[in-house]
Amino acid sequence: MNSLNQLLAVFILANLSIALVRVIRGPTTADRLLAALLFGTSGVAILLLLAYIEETLILLDVALVFSLLAVISGVVFTQRAWRTKEEKK
Repeated sequence: MNSLNQLLAVFILANLSIALVRVIRGPTTADRLLAALLFGTSGVAILLLLAYIEETLILLDVALVFSLLAVISGVVFTQRAWRTKEEKK
């Protein structure tokens, strides 16, 4: 593992720690959802980094599935939040 890969791994771990703080302290559910989406994005980044380091193609497929699940969860949350705002009117 070269120094660039190590720097990327540290950066991803820093993103995960910031997201964890936001999940715990987040004043709204939207903040918590964005932090959860950041967990998903960081997970995909970790999988892509591991796929590059270990030269395994299966991790690319797993990263693709995780990214699709993150998109779906973001859309579902948006639809749910939009309905809640419309119901309050």
